[in-house]
Amino acid sequence: MKRYIVELSKTERETLLTITQTGKSSARKVKRAHILLLSSEGKKDEEIADVLHTSIATIERTRKRCVLEGVKASLKDRPRPGARCKLDAKGAATLEMLAKSKAPDGRKRWTMQLLADRLVELKVVESISDETVRVHLKKKDQG
Repeated sequence: MKRYIVELSKTERETLLTITQTGKSSARKVKRAHILLLSSEGKKDEEIADVLHTSIATIERTRKRCVLEGVKASLKDRPRPGARCKLDAKGAATLEMLAKSKAPDGRKRWTMQLLADRLVELKVVESISDETVRVHLKKKDQG
């Protein structure tokens, strides 16, 4: 038995139909709109899963979120916190200082990997990728 039953107003139904028909929304948003529409029509989760090629867990989560938080909230992704920044203020300052300094002997310039390796060598961080170095320097350059 379904615990969270989706009941849509006429306006909500029209909004969801527009999302599914215009082609201007993300695939996730369109799939969630389809889930809500089919759920409101009384379709079983298994039927919806077969039609939309998705998992029953996704359908249950979408229905639950719609009932508890509303249609708009159920269509959006929740914020994702991401990983904690590897560089604190001191580490960031060290990186920026290194990047502006003279390149190591035999090199014309610093590479992202050389900078990452040097930060580990200096024990600024335990480990760091060249991509993290690149992203930090790019942010600093734009800020």
